[in-house]
Amino acid sequence: MAKRIVIYGGSGGIGSATARLLRADGHALHLVGRSEAKLAPLAAELEAGYTVGDVCEEALFPKVTEDFAAPWDGLVYSVGTITLGSIRRLTSADFLHDFQVNAMGAALAVKGGLAALKKSAGTPSVVLFSSVAARQGFTFHSSMGMAKGAVSGLTLSLAAELAPKIRINAVAPSLTKTPLAESILANEQVASAIAELHPLKRLGTSADIGNLVAYLLSDQAGWLTGQIISIDGGRSTLRPNG
Repeated sequence: MAKRIVIYGGSGGIGSATARLLRADGHALHLVGRSEAKLAPLAAELEAGYTVGDVCEEALFPKVTEDFAAPWDGLVYSVGTITLGSIRRLTSADFLHDFQVNAMGAALAVKGGLAALKKSAGTPSVVLFSSVAARQGFTFHSSMGMAKGAVSGLTLSLAAELAPKIRINAVAPSLTKTPLAESILANEQVASAIAELHPLKRLGTSADIGNLVAYLLSDQAGWLTGQIISIDGGRSTLRPNG
């Protein structure tokens, strides 16, 4: 059955891959992002609506509900940051920005869409984004790890609060080949070295993550809620070399 789904970060690497997968299955989409130049052609390709705005501006969230009428059957918040640096150099502005974009934005997106989600004829699904950095400690990841750890906590709290009417899950990727990670992966030697840190010996792709998100939105995942699902090539749990 076709669903009505909102994707925050819809023109990003993972958001756009997810959108294409969902549209191929016949779902109606509404994309949200900061750049109309990126959103407009993708929305036209997918016959989707779109809203331009910044998740750091609270006025965005009611605007999305105005632009995409209820009911909503799904909501994806695939917005994130990669702020790396020593605690000695990170500023309060760095920490606040990462928290606002990753965690507070996710909370406000769910809050803003709650009435529309509750009008779904089925059990709507929300997918948020945590990170491998919220499960395993990495040098220079204190700001990102803190923000994504907040998303994991938010996922559990909302899943409990909104059950049984709305399902809430999160995915927790490792470093993925997306435009957001370009500054890290531009050097092929660095990219190869990071890939080797994963037991599956490669970096994730947008399609890898998008397939999991699409599954979590589907009725096939109807008994899944309150889960933070790692999709990280085994990096968070496996040490094949001892």
